[in-house]
Amino acid sequence: MDRLDAMKLFVRVAELGSFSAVAQQLGVARSVVTRQIAGLEAHLGVKLMARSTRRLALTSGGTAYLEKCRVILNLVEAAESGVAEDRLTPRGNIRISLPLSYGMKRLAPILLDFSQRYPDVALDMDFSDRRVNLIEEGIDLSIRITRRLESGDVARRIGSGRMLVVASPDYLARHGRPENPAELAHHVCLGYTNAGSSQLWQFMVDGQLESFHVHTRLNANNGDVLTEATAQGLGISCQPDFIADTFLASGRVEEILADFPMPSLGIYAMLPSNRHVPLRVRVLMDTLAERLAA
Repeated sequence: MDRLDAMKLFVRVAELGSFSAVAQQLGVARSVVTRQIAGLEAHLGVKLMARSTRRLALTSGGTAYLEKCRVILNLVEAAESGVAEDRLTPRGNIRISLPLSYGMKRLAPILLDFSQRYPDVALDMDFSDRRVNLIEEGIDLSIRITRRLESGDVARRIGSGRMLVVASPDYLARHGRPENPAELAHHVCLGYTNAGSSQLWQFMVDGQLESFHVHTRLNANNGDVLTEATAQGLGISCQPDFIADTFLASGRVEEILADFPMPSLGIYAMLPSNRHVPLRVRVLMDTLAERLAA
């Protein structure tokens, strides 16, 4: 293993805090990783990591070495990318995490077109609504739909979406049409569990954001299932436009409370860090932003 490969391995182990996790990502035995780190320590004459039964911890020497490794590796990556960019041919692997419904409905066609346009880029697409840890899972790019980012997130906004409150004509005929958000307390609602509290819905009322508690009889972590349940008259739900549009067009659901908009959704391209972003990833983000804007 050459010096740069050893640095890359050390940085990965330091970030994940586990020999086993790195070995699993690389598809090698744990002993291979531990032996290579031990060889690096022997070469440097410094103990980089303190091993325990639960987690690795960097020594003071390891912490200092980690920062230097990151600087060096970023410079190397930037230099190599600069040469590659002179050829203007994105190439290499991109592992991308995508939300399930939005990924299938809106992003998959763009990604397939991208793959045809850039045959030297290998895409590994993971469709899931769970919040992934980009560093621990080796993700190069994650598309996340959220109303707010967390502190420390490295992200670029590439689109936006609307939240709509919908109900079936049958439900409204049986239970009446709520005229303001407060009336939802007297209706049966359906909750999306991945959005935090499924029983707390927010609306703009007279220019101010207000929260309303609702009673949910059915909860799920998938918006397509909840919208189908809404279409079948099981209750009222709030859904993003990319899920609700098809049901609205067919007349299976109707939008209600349109005079009280819910906070919009941001669609973000999330990066594992603010280090140099490879050309292939930047080109993909630009493609997604351009197509979603259109």
